[in-house]
Amino acid sequence: MKTEHYKRHTVTAALPYANGPVHIGHLAGVYIPADIYVRYLRLKGEDVLYICGSDEHGVPITIKARQENITPQEVVDKYHKQIKESFERFGISFDVYSRTSAKVHHETAAEFFKTLYDKGVFTEKETEQYYDEANKQFLADRYITGVCPHCDYEKAFGDQCENCGTSLSPTDLGNPRSMLSGNKPEMKKTKHWYLPLDQYEPMLRKWILESHKEDWKPNVYGQCKSWIDQGLQPRAVTRDLDWGVKLPLENTEGKVLYVWFDAPIGYISATREWGEAHGKDWEKYWKSSDSKLVHFIGKDNIVFHCIIFPVMLNAEGSYVMPDNVPANEFLNLEVDKISTSRNWAVWLHEYLEEFPGKEDVLRYVLTAAAPETKDNDFTWKDFQARNNNELLAIFGNFVNRTLVLTHKYFDGRVPAAGELSTADKEALEQLLAFPDTIGQSLESYRFREALAGLMGLARLGNRYLTEAEPWKIYKNDPERVKTILNVCLQICASLAVLSEPFLPHTAKRLCKMLNLGNLTWRDGGRPDLLPDNHSINKVELLFEKVEDLQVHEQVNKLYQARMDNQDESEMIELKETVTFEDFAKMDIRTGTILSAERVPKTKKLLKVTVDIGLEERTAVAGIAHVFQPDEIIGRSVLFMANLKPKKIRGIESHGMLLMGQTKDGEMTFVQPEKDIENGSVVG
Repeated sequence: MKTEHYKRHTVTAALPYANGPVHIGHLAGVYIPADIYVRYLRLKGEDVLYICGSDEHGVPITIKARQENITPQEVVDKYHKQIKESFERFGISFDVYSRTSAKVHHETAAEFFKTLYDKGVFTEKETEQYYDEANKQFLADRYITGVCPHCDYEKAFGDQCENCGTSLSPTDLGNPRSMLSGNKPEMKKTKHWYLPLDQYEPMLRKWILESHKEDWKPNVYGQCKSWIDQGLQPRAVTRDLDWGVKLPLENTEGKVLYVWFDAPIGYISATREWGEAHGKDWEKYWKSSDSKLVHFIGKDNIVFHCIIFPVMLNAEGSYVMPDNVPANEFLNLEVDKISTSRNWAVWLHEYLEEFPGKEDVLRYVLTAAAPETKDNDFTWKDFQARNNNELLAIFGNFVNRTLVLTHKYFDGRVPAAGELSTADKEALEQLLAFPDTIGQSLESYRFREALAGLMGLARLGNRYLTEAEPWKIYKNDPERVKTILNVCLQICASLAVLSEPFLPHTAKRLCKMLNLGNLTWRDGGRPDLLPDNHSINKVELLFEKVEDLQVHEQVNKLYQARMDNQDESEMIELKETVTFEDFAKMDIRTGTILSAERVPKTKKLLKVTVDIGLEERTAVAGIAHVFQPDEIIGRSVLFMANLKPKKIRGIESHGMLLMGQTKDGEMTFVQPEKDIENGSVVG
């Protein structure tokens, strides 16, 4: 994939939501790969603009403000400052980091809406929505809770059930309640403006399904195809709320732009802010056909960046469309989903305090474990192993040995190479190929592969030095040692250049030790980067060992946070009292799970077949987020056999597995203490 025909590159990273700090899942999924890509383009001499900012509107902000008894502005001010400073300290090299509460954003988003409004793009529609009479306001989906119609979870939100993962509408809920007052909300008419996504299906089919079948990642393409094939529906671009970008229309008090509509415009307003601050023409980065637009996001944002925002840009008419959207999957933590509410996360600002000077170690580990094609896992043991066995033992060891020997034998000056042996020529020939090999991986958004290529260069140097053994032959053949160390120093110099996108702090320190000036990507691989007699500086260790104690402290910290969170949360309340006769009506039987499979397009549902002695039963269980299908086959279980059948996602469920659930959501099977015949009655 070539970039030469583009004069400039506009690269965006998903706007972090300003209701909490950044964690490693955000870094692995979005900000590190985007930063690697941008740094690579800069080293190539490309005109590139790297854009981000805080997403500061929407209901979660207002919920956070209500919980903390402060204003929404105070919430976003707090987290915008923390997020921005964390990115800067970590080395994420944004050209501009703005925010959607800024005046320039409100102006830009309002102008964008008005342009589409004046072109007649939107449709107006009056609907009935839930309204909290006590608080005199319409309720956003997240302000409504009730019973999930799919799994009967009693605390599902109006937009999604956290138990079974099903997307919902507020009217789907049983026994709906307002989170503001606790009252049952009433239906009330309100008018909103809708983006008719269905009218743009032909454009999307041609642009995505035909034009980007080969160059977009399969997970991105597949999700887009699924959305389009299901049929797109008009989507409201406004909502009733007092926090957000006000509608630029008369008689629309109390209405703002929906956050999903105004947030991606934040990329444009941030670029506009940058242009005005630097006296640059910002529009060419968004409106010139020779500008390449790339969005870095997580998989939960695919629909917004691949379908909705492109429809907005296409409808406006003057903007370029995204060339690629290399979305990543999710990163888990210690074999469990990252959860901000349960504090099951590694927070960037805390890592920076607890591991000073180790920014690049985290960049390396998260790149090596990046969830590029499927969800992946971060563990502190893997963090330790990759640091100690790769960065320290290979990269750092090679550089340190080379520079120490140069100081020891040649007073810290690059010795001139003599006649090259076959091993020397092979090493230098391999060295030449690394810039292109790594670059091709980066331009294809294969960052794990690119990092492996960089470590391949370090391995090449380490292997060459170990096999040459200059410390053994210096006394009898110092001229040969000059050649060996010259080759090693050239490899070190290329490492300094080619590691900059991945390990910028390390590259800077290595350049300082080698006394190197500004170099370009094409300089990497050159066999003469360091001229003869070039003076190198004092040697410093690039990496240090991560000790067992540090790992234990971090793991213990996670589990302590989980325990603290449990202590602070309320125990699951007892349900209302029932009579013995009510209990006696339940037919609970022992059984064995014969088969299990995931229910398509759901996160938490499994279809299971259970042998309950008299017959085999099919049931749908909300446990796919905890158990893999193959690991529960053969399990002894307790089964509610006389539960009224219910259709869930098109599957007739004839009963229920009995599960134990802790207050933090962990689940376990309730099963007989010892083997017992299937169909035995429990009671």
